[in-house]
Amino acid sequence: MTPRDAARTAQQYDPLGVMGSRPLAIVLAASGVLWALLVSVFDRDIVGSPTLSALTVLLIAASGAVVLVASSPFRAPFPRWAFVLHVGLLAAATVTSVAAQWGPDRSPLNDFMSLLTATGIVMTAPYRPWVDLAVGGLVLAVVAGAAWGAGAAAFPHHVPIGVAAFLAAAPTLVLTAASAVFAWTFAGLAERVQIRAGSYSVERAERDGIAASVQQDRSTILARDVAPFLAELRSREVVTDADRARARSIADGIRRSMVADADRTWFEQAVAVEGGAGAVVDDPDGLIATLDADQRTVVRTFLRAALRASTVDPAGFRATIRRSTAADGTDGAGPAGRPASGRRPTAPCRVTVAIDLVVADSDVGIHRTFDPYFAVLRVTFPDLDVAVRPSALALRFSYDQH
Repeated sequence: MTPRDAARTAQQYDPLGVMGSRPLAIVLAASGVLWALLVSVFDRDIVGSPTLSALTVLLIAASGAVVLVASSPFRAPFPRWAFVLHVGLLAAATVTSVAAQWGPDRSPLNDFMSLLTATGIVMTAPYRPWVDLAVGGLVLAVVAGAAWGAGAAAFPHHVPIGVAAFLAAAPTLVLTAASAVFAWTFAGLAERVQIRAGSYSVERAERDGIAASVQQDRSTILARDVAPFLAELRSREVVTDADRARARSIADGIRRSMVADADRTWFEQAVAVEGGAGAVVDDPDGLIATLDADQRTVVRTFLRAALRASTVDPAGFRATIRRSTAADGTDGAGPAGRPASGRRPTAPCRVTVAIDLVVADSDVGIHRTFDPYFAVLRVTFPDLDVAVRPSALALRFSYDQH
């Protein structure tokens, strides 16, 4: 894998699958908070500091909240700062847990943090690359080993200090290794699947589909206009001026159809194929053609789902595609969609896509129908903005022009 591919996560390769596994993270977070609370109240062999015990529970709850918020498919991809914050909160909770029960540790069964730090790494396995998981787990293991090792040194027991430190860090090390292997293996397999799938590229599939559609349009014109006209001419002895005018009209119609097909982008073709005869695609420069294969697949999948939905009016579909500059995010096009003053933008060029749909459904119904597609779009276009209103859906996103 390239460095870029190695940094990709299971969430980026399979956003729908990870969205389906998110309830596991919710259960782990809630169970961790509940377990820490019950042990802190009912199962401590040392009274210790109730304030630090309460702080420990709050830190665990905060780390779980960070994961639940950042793992939302509508905030994808899971940012590195959230993972760092999650690890930092768990590390702080480990220290406060040991400090809250500072004294001779006679019952390791109530040392819940050694396991919660381990499950904390498991919770983030689908959302971060294996390197981040390995580093974060190693940090938590070192903190756990140091904290419990310090306690064992201050209050010696039958277990040597090194053994006590290792036992405290072992669960985190084991589950961190498992999480890192999962993330690395998943990314490698997904990359190989993409390479194999690329042997028949999206561009080729769409080109073949457009060619078949054009061929069908030609056949329709021949059957509807040309064949009846030629049949009439065969039954006549004289070709009139009206016949010549009709022939010119048919030829002009075929010529216009050929020009329109030549200028039509894959996006306009997809909208037309899915029944959007009255839809509006405002893309004077054909910028939508600059999407890469992965982005095009995601957009086309959403188009197919949206225009085939029973609650969507295809005639109310409108898409506007414009060029913008990465420096200021403003439209860099003139009146006809071309660069103003005939000059190319000096800043890196981005393309902004705005899609508006008329949907005969409530906010809840729109979310129920399209949430899985929003999750995939969010991973593909991180700046995706979705506005859901009664009877209306608006999407905005941008990408670098390829």
